[in-house]
Amino acid sequence: MLQALEPWITDGLTAPFRSIQDFFDAGGPVLWLIFAAALVMWTLIIERWWYFREVFPQEQERLRREWGHRQDRHSWYARRIRTMLISQANIAMGATLPIMRVVIPMCPLLGLLGTVGGMLEVFDVMSLQGSADARTMANGVSHAMVSTMSGLAVSLSGMFFVHRFQARVERETERLNDVLAYEEA
Repeated sequence: MLQALEPWITDGLTAPFRSIQDFFDAGGPVLWLIFAAALVMWTLIIERWWYFREVFPQEQERLRREWGHRQDRHSWYARRIRTMLISQANIAMGATLPIMRVVIPMCPLLGLLGTVGGMLEVFDVMSLQGSADARTMANGVSHAMVSTMSGLAVSLSGMFFVHRFQARVERETERLNDVLAYEEA
């Protein structure tokens, strides 16, 4: 009985991997570049989420304590130190956002590259055969459409998070301005 179930179990366990391989085959070689860009982008998104959840609250508390222990909080020099502390925190909060802002528009461009490659396949098949047979052109059109769709999907998912993180950086910077208040002389 176990031998009768074995092919069913094996097929069930390997089906997702075959589906992924079929998807990459349908999208052409550019899909691997889009996948690499998505991997970089999502790694950075998870890192920023971790930073705001775990690291930044400790950093904010450290800055508040450091500012609170200062004797001088009303001179010109103290204002410059406060500005420096807030600026350093702002830079740390937005550290990986520029990389994400590069990867996001790069993905649709990679999808466009896949589209051009797929269409070149179609034209190559047409020139070799001397006719426009739909069945022979389907592979090139598939590469074109899957690449475009993948690039757009990766880009759209990243845009949401970059916008959220940018808004969080601005909000937390304003909050630090309030927390690190200086005293008038």
